Amino acid sequence: MEDILDVYARPFDPERPVVCVDETTKELRSTPRGSLPVQAERPEREDYVYERHGTANVFLSVEPLAGRRQVRLTERHTKLDFAEELRCILEDDYPNAERVVLITDNLNTHGVHALYEAFEPEQARRLARRLEWHFTPEHASWLNVAEIELSALSLQAIGRRVGSIDELRSRIERWVSQRNQRQVRIDWQFQAKDARIKLRRLYPRYKPAELS
Repeated sequence: MEDILDVYARPFDPERPVVCVDETTKELRSTPRGSLPVQAERPEREDYVYERHGTANVFLSVEPLAGRRQVRLTERHTKLDFAEELRCILEDDYPNAERVVLITDNLNTHGVHALYEAFEPEQARRLARRLEWHFTPEHASWLNVAEIELSALSLQAIGRRVGSIDELRSRIERWVSQRNQRQVRIDWQFQAKDARIKLRRLYPRYKPAELS
């Protein structure tokens, strides 16, 4: 945990941007009969009848100190999809960065091994050398700023039913554009010294050896 907190405490460095990555699955559902009529003092509601149209995987990356985020959609979430997301971050989003400081959870599809399964060894090695990995501890996904961004995305853009991948992409692109234009930053204030006080139960107790 303290490793992640120390990373968030680093100053902004365009040569070594701190980028958080997370993903979620969005069910695609349409409402054949449309939304229910709006009534006085009641918000618009969705009909309980819906049609399923599969799912989409949503990859979100965010650079907290720059107020910059990107979202990409895939049909699945596999090691190959994650590797391609990393390639996009390195070659498309941050081609001039010396190294990307990456924060992600420890899902089994996450890791340098994904690069070697997706690309030729030379390319995988070249990409891997530009990554500085930091994994959030188990049951500590709240430490990943990308999860906060996914919550905002759901609340502000895609929480309601979405019937198609094109509609989902349109909503997301509009949200990303607006949020990036406003340069919405995440100023992480919780530090390791705070964790030692407020999360004391997570720390093993230090018992000095008894003097003989």
